[in-house]
Amino acid sequence: MNQDLAGKILRFRWLIFLILALAYFFVYFHRLSLSVVADDLIKEFQTTAGMMGLLGSVYFYCYAAMQFPAGLLSDSLGPRKSVTCFLTVAAAGSIVFGLAPTIKAAFIGRVMVGVGVSMVFIPTMKILSQWFRAHEFAFMTGIFNAVGGVGVLAATWLLAIMAALLGWRLSFEIIGACTFIIVVLVWLVVRDRPEDKGWPTLAEIDRADEAASHTPHQIPLLQGAKRVVSEKYFWPVAIWFFFDCGIFFGFGALWSGPYLMHVYGMTRAQAGAVLSMIAWGMIAGSPPLGYLSDKVMKSRKKPFIFCAFLLVVDLAFLYMFPSGHSRTVLSIFFFIFSICASSVVIFGFTMIKELFPVEIAGTSTGLVNIFPFLGGAVFMPLLGRVLDAYPKTAAGGYSLEAYKMLLLILLGASVVSLICTFLMKETFPD
Repeated sequence: MNQDLAGKILRFRWLIFLILALAYFFVYFHRLSLSVVADDLIKEFQTTAGMMGLLGSVYFYCYAAMQFPAGLLSDSLGPRKSVTCFLTVAAAGSIVFGLAPTIKAAFIGRVMVGVGVSMVFIPTMKILSQWFRAHEFAFMTGIFNAVGGVGVLAATWLLAIMAALLGWRLSFEIIGACTFIIVVLVWLVVRDRPEDKGWPTLAEIDRADEAASHTPHQIPLLQGAKRVVSEKYFWPVAIWFFFDCGIFFGFGALWSGPYLMHVYGMTRAQAGAVLSMIAWGMIAGSPPLGYLSDKVMKSRKKPFIFCAFLLVVDLAFLYMFPSGHSRTVLSIFFFIFSICASSVVIFGFTMIKELFPVEIAGTSTGLVNIFPFLGGAVFMPLLGRVLDAYPKTAAGGYSLEAYKMLLLILLGASVVSLICTFLMKETFPD
């Protein structure tokens, strides 16, 4: 093997990763973007918290509905084409959202965004599996999740600044234009596999032996799906995803911003600065959690239980003491909240990958990936309805009593998540 060619291939894959990571950045940006501008949208469209929760949740309904088709399209249309086509829809949706004259038009834009960005994660996982070795995959997933944290940072801190300077409408139009640039880069640069550029596979580069280079037999799609849903240890992970991500998306992605502004009297920029700790938690938490699992505890289940327990403690603290904290204390809360409710998802995806053979890795990932977004879709409007059930304050915000009930629901959901971790199977390879 020509060493110069091998080096070129190994360098080029990082360019592919960078472009796909930029696409994932916008996935997470859109996922949490309504938290900072929720108050503006309620006033702009003269709507309720329940309707705002539904506007936030429609992204998650669309995302969840597309996860199983994402695997099919990645296998048939191809991951590069799938990302290009659907990310174009997301870019257009962001612009439609920014231009929306009514709440109905805003819903249309949000649906387009949800459908569009839903076709990034699973196709990217397939592309990375072709460009990175098996023993590199978990580490790359951790980095990829950390990039999502950068998207959260943009959706909180950066969007708060942009909205203050440019208004929320122009901000989303600019984001749509930037997404179009990513679409062009994906089409021009990204390839599904090294062979698409006439290059050798990684197995050939590594001079893999026959067993390592053996192509596994294909399992029919429906048979693979049946095998996944019939596995009893699939369900504790799936249910954990539903409740944990319902907590993270319902609070972190939408109602945490209004909570800080209504209960603590923060400006949007101040709330965005505190909520930026959600991003830093993801960025700083994902790689160390992977190291903790692989090298220190040598377990998936133990660190999973630890993080779930810490999330219960974190939410119990805020429920019992919902007001009167300094920004430093609130920042610490959201940092821990992010690690224990978001960074921890790398354990969920790793467990699912290790529960099933590689032949149905896409199917198992696609099926379990439905549940986090169903959780977000259910919790966002549910929490909005809880807030609407209480009278508003004289300033037009939601009361401390309303937010205490919201936090009690989140605490209950975190307890269910903790129970699920005890029911999971240890999948760490011997």
